[in-house]
Amino acid sequence: MRKFIEEFKAFIAKGNVIDMAVAVIIGSAFGKIVSSLVDDVIMPLISLIVGNKSVADWKWVITPADEAAGTAETALRYGIFIQNVIDFLIVALVIFIVLKVFLAGKSKLERLIHAKEDEAAETAENEAAPEETELDILREIRDALTKNDASGTKQ
Repeated sequence: MRKFIEEFKAFIAKGNVIDMAVAVIIGSAFGKIVSSLVDDVIMPLISLIVGNKSVADWKWVITPADEAAGTAETALRYGIFIQNVIDFLIVALVIFIVLKVFLAGKSKLERLIHAKEDEAAETAENEAAPEETELDILREIRDALTKNDASGTKQ
């Protein structure tokens, strides 16, 4: 049991758990915004198009309410389901777009970082090994010939 508690503490201490908690809170707030967009903007427009009846009120009445008998209406409320499907599709679309933009930006940033790293490595390489000039090459040839003459070998 003690090991389990220690593992749990280590799990909670990881940054990923905190990141996930923040994401859930932001996601919840984002869900409210999208729900408001669907409920207060999109659905009234759809209701206007289909005859001034709220989509949430769309239903198929199986048995009507009978006030005399005290029974409630039995209905299949498919309008609420349609509204929730539209809500889900809009949330999915927005998340898709945000992720697409984020990943494109991240990819571009990584390419920029790699290009800067490559440029820095090339600059360091060039600074570490100065280029040989024509004069340096001629001196090396002269020194090699002098060395060969000193050793008595002919070419």
